[in-house]
Amino acid sequence: MSTTTINKEIIRGGQFLVKESKCEDVFTLEDLSEEQKMMRESTKEFVDRELWAHWERFEKKDYAYTEACMKKAGELGLLSVAVPEAYGGMGMGFVSTMLVCDYISGATGSFSTAFGAHTGIGTMPITLYGTEAQKQKYVPKLATGAWFGAYCLTEPGAGSDANSGKTKAVLSADKKFYSITGQKMWISNAGFCNMFIVFARIEDDKNITGFIVENNPENGITLGEEEKKLGIHSSSTRQVFFNETKVPVENMLSERGNGFKIAMNALNIGRIKLAAACLEAQRRVLTEAVRYANERIQFKTPIINFGAIKAKIAIMATNAYVGESASYRAAKNIEDRIAIREAEGNTHQEAELKGVEEYAIECSILKVAVSEDCQITTDEGIQIFGGMGFSADTPMESAWRDSRIARIYEGTNEINRMLAVGMLIKKAMKGHVDLLGPATKVGEELMGIPSFETPDFSALFAEEKDLVARLKKVFLMVAGSAVQKFGPELEKHQQLMLAAADILIEVYMAESAILRTEKNAKRFGESAQSTQIAMTRLYLYDAVDTIIRKGKEAIVSFAEGDEQRMMLMGLKRFTKYTNNPNVAALREQIADKVAAEKGYTFD
Repeated sequence: MSTTTINKEIIRGGQFLVKESKCEDVFTLEDLSEEQKMMRESTKEFVDRELWAHWERFEKKDYAYTEACMKKAGELGLLSVAVPEAYGGMGMGFVSTMLVCDYISGATGSFSTAFGAHTGIGTMPITLYGTEAQKQKYVPKLATGAWFGAYCLTEPGAGSDANSGKTKAVLSADKKFYSITGQKMWISNAGFCNMFIVFARIEDDKNITGFIVENNPENGITLGEEEKKLGIHSSSTRQVFFNETKVPVENMLSERGNGFKIAMNALNIGRIKLAAACLEAQRRVLTEAVRYANERIQFKTPIINFGAIKAKIAIMATNAYVGESASYRAAKNIEDRIAIREAEGNTHQEAELKGVEEYAIECSILKVAVSEDCQITTDEGIQIFGGMGFSADTPMESAWRDSRIARIYEGTNEINRMLAVGMLIKKAMKGHVDLLGPATKVGEELMGIPSFETPDFSALFAEEKDLVARLKKVFLMVAGSAVQKFGPELEKHQQLMLAAADILIEVYMAESAILRTEKNAKRFGESAQSTQIAMTRLYLYDAVDTIIRKGKEAIVSFAEGDEQRMMLMGLKRFTKYTNNPNVAALREQIADKVAAEKGYTFD
């Protein structure tokens, strides 16, 4: 474990809500090592050469080209970044795997889906849960792209309720193999994969079991036709039918009944990787939009000069910057937690599983926030292009269609919102995050007389950090009162949980941007970070608006009378600015910088 890891406080999952983080303790893109920067550049070169230059091919259902590009990525080692060296991989840390996932995913959703399905849910379950024999047999081939993997979990009647699948696995009389029978749907990479991770139920087990199944059509495996989809046109997506498919007993993944756990842990990793996969998409769309806005002349001036366009560019840039800040903050937290676990004697498998599981709340937050920001960015990209944006001859409409699936992948955003709040409350019940103490103090503060002193906000972000601390109190006020009122029944009040989740999300994202910018302002100077400071303030301003709206929605949905009035007064107090920022000026500053740089350059 590095001295850097030892000398900083690593806040555990969910603790960002009740503990103050120091900017020196967070990781940012500006902290990348020279090796990581080189890896990023080589990934971008591959994308520009093989993917971005041929984006039209991905719109024409050219599945063969997607497969060919995956093979090229394998030859370059891009499929093996997360694979341990013992199995033919690079054995890089979690941040590096995030980095490659980020920069390889921006050109087309078709390739991004193929890459994510293969390197994540197609390979990772074996590296994390497989026996030594399974890993030696399958992982080296998956790491190089000699073989491709797919993941068979979803069924017609089992989507978000993944453990309710009907696919059956029956042990043979001689106990040498299982016969798997059932139907799986929405299987990415099905058209060209060599093996599946398949989940099936043995007898009447409570939980499903995972199996490694080689794709052999002569073994009772048939594929449906390629699905007709809104986007990701060249991502192979088919139904897979198993009819008494024989699978050797040694191909059971982990233990009997452990499939649901495998699936959930795979989703945790998939969620933060999906957030990463949405970042470069935002950067590229923004850069294309700026290029077009600089060239498009209306009323004798480039449309980039119009305030309405500047407002769009500012929010697109801001969302990308904040998404980067939060995603790499969490990625490094996970990497450090893995290092701590390994130093304590855990195997790499155990360490990675527990390290990611520790930050499952943050993974859900990021999945929701960044996927929705990506949709906003692509939508505004179309708007800046105007009529041309609606045309299939420009990459805007395909980017918009491709981005839509991100709000459904890895658990819908509604499921992830409720998971974030539910997991946080469960952590509190187990004593892993002290929510009760801070929530009680917030309740006492509401009953007390507020201070009318004007704090000293002369230091950079002094007011913003004070405001974020108060925004955390909004969540504690709402969630604390809701838990007190409903107890375990809270999960039945989904609209209340969704509103609370939006407060939680905005707090994490806004704080992440503040910490990144504060850290960089200290080492590079405030003048060098003036646009980043503007983006941070703009995001926080919009986050406060969201928290006011969602906080009120939550409060009036369950509180009445004096309790409601007290909480609404608290909401007003906790969301109050002393010095409201000039939002129009912030947007102008951000847009002018992006226009001058001819695109996004903050990474």
